[in-house]
Amino acid sequence: MHAGHQPVLLHEVLEFLAPRAGGRYLDATFGGGGHARALLEAAPDTRVVALDRDPAAQARATVLRVEFPGRFALIDRDFGRLGDLALGAFDGVLFDLGVSSFQLDDPARGFSFRLDAPADMRMDPRSGVPAWQWLETATTDMLVRAIRDLGEEPHWRRIVRALEAARGAPALRRTAGLAALIADAVPARDRRAARIHPATRSFQGIRIAVNDELGALERTLPAAFAALAPGGTLAVVSFHSLEDRLVKRCFRRWCGQPESAADATPQQLRTRLAEPLTGRPVTPREAEVAANPRSRSAKLRAIRKLPAP
Repeated sequence: MHAGHQPVLLHEVLEFLAPRAGGRYLDATFGGGGHARALLEAAPDTRVVALDRDPAAQARATVLRVEFPGRFALIDRDFGRLGDLALGAFDGVLFDLGVSSFQLDDPARGFSFRLDAPADMRMDPRSGVPAWQWLETATTDMLVRAIRDLGEEPHWRRIVRALEAARGAPALRRTAGLAALIADAVPARDRRAARIHPATRSFQGIRIAVNDELGALERTLPAAFAALAPGGTLAVVSFHSLEDRLVKRCFRRWCGQPESAADATPQQLRTRLAEPLTGRPVTPREAEVAANPRSRSAKLRAIRKLPAP
């Protein structure tokens, strides 16, 4: 794999999926292919179907197609549309959510403000609108949801006002200008005290909104669970509290557990379709975070599908 790509929680993912000889697995977020390669190498004759909506992933998949002929296929598809595909049953399904290292490290994609580039942020540049165009046309409510809810930015009011005031100006069109605009909206004392760049949370929220990442996750989880063979494992690595919360609630529902403290459904009305493999989410060890700082916020949850009653 590419030197910049390090699959997150790889050892733990393989422990939960426990690839077996001849097993069939779905990597719903191919990215750099690290998890897919590990699944192909883990046991004889394992087969992997992968999904990725980024057209650049096709070139990265070529080496696996050549190295594992007849055992690997990459489908050019957003995982949010998994339910539209007839792929058969899988012994394991994996999601590694968020942005891949390839996308972050390519300045032309506009995911990062480390280098100046057009503010695009689309995971699939063939569809939707770039972030700068979304910012020009989004309603106030849409901006609030992106900055306050998805970005979890405490200074969301100031930032939303600044974004609306900048419409029609060059600042919204490029990552450097957008990052400076957002940073300037944050009080100076908080900028100085911050451990991360003041635009980090806002960039994250805008990216999630532009790519409908939570909507895609909400649509795909039931489809992924339906695609599991009895005894199969569904594993999800998330990097954002809202993603993890959505995964946690789905998993608890399928395991016949209360989805939250507010869930008062009587136990006799719950249906147990799976068993939990993780109580609390699994997080990277210190050595992994030291080697790959991007893994620091990763959380892994896994469940095993029970045989039909």
